[in-house]
This record gives sequence, C-alpha cells and structure tokens, in this order.
Amino acid sequence: MPAHIKIVVSAITLIVGLLFYYFESRYGEAVLGWAGAGLSVFMVIAMWLFREPGRRN
Repeated sequence: MPAHIKIVVSAITLIVGLLFYYFESRYGEAVLGWAGAGLSVFMVIAMWLFREPGRRN
C-alpha cells in the first residue's frame, strides 16, 4: 500500500479511536474507551510495521 494512503487511513483510524474514547468516557464507560483507543493505536502500528503479503523475488 502506498505511503500516502497509509497516512490517510492512519489519521482516520486515530480520529475514530479518539472520538470513541471521548464518547465512551463521557457516558461513564472509561475502561471501554481506553480499550477502543488502544486498539486503534495498535491497528495503526501494525499497519506500518507489517507489510502486505505478496510475491517474493
């Protein structure tokens, strides 16, 4: 996946994770909010760390 697409997907994922944390902590489920925010950070790190499978030369 090209880097510019990864940047856009990473930004969207982090924004959704932050919004999830905000709304869950606002309505009393702080632990669930932290879990969602942590999961979004983990997904971004995994996307940048592991490359896509493909043909080997």
